[in-house]
Amino acid sequence: MPFIRVDWFPGRTLEQKRELAEVLTREFSRIGDCKPETINFIFTEVDRESWGRNGKLFCDAYEYENDPTGEPDA
Repeated sequence: MPFIRVDWFPGRTLEQKRELAEVLTREFSRIGDCKPETINFIFTEVDRESWGRNGKLFCDAYEYENDPTGEPDA
């Protein structure tokens, strides 16, 4: 039973999540040679204050080129 987990910053629409769910299921099923009904997934939205890399939080140090909030980094 495959499980797909997508961790990302908040800001995607319900329609974007629906499209990704459909595409991820279809393509994983095709490439992984498994039935679509066996594929599970979860979208986890993590605030920039709760995600870090290289010893720094994203809210403090990293610019995200596709930031859906449009907020500049501090």
